[in-house]
Amino acid sequence: MLEYCISNCSAEHLETFLISDIIGLIGVALLIVTYAMLQFDKIDPKGFWYSFNNLLVAIIVTVSLIVKMNPASMVIEVFWFIISAYGIYAYFKRNKKISVKDYIKSK
Repeated sequence: MLEYCISNCSAEHLETFLISDIIGLIGVALLIVTYAMLQFDKIDPKGFWYSFNNLLVAIIVTVSLIVKMNPASMVIEVFWFIISAYGIYAYFKRNKKISVKDYIKSK
């Protein structure tokens, strides 16, 4: 596909193509790092950072999907976002003694 685009696309389209791919790869890298941290017991699956990282992954990968739409992947990212947002909500619900604002200030 890249070879086709290089010979048949404008420079602006090629730049958008490459930027969206880089953004998507950053999201995938964050997903892999988060999953590795989970497997190596470096992150709590019910903690704030696990859900927050997954929320960021959903946002970043969705940005890349807007440029090159893949409906099945978009459905995954929408649910990934919703479930991760719920995970953040559940974290703060379990830890009622601290608000989101106070948590961010403490870091």
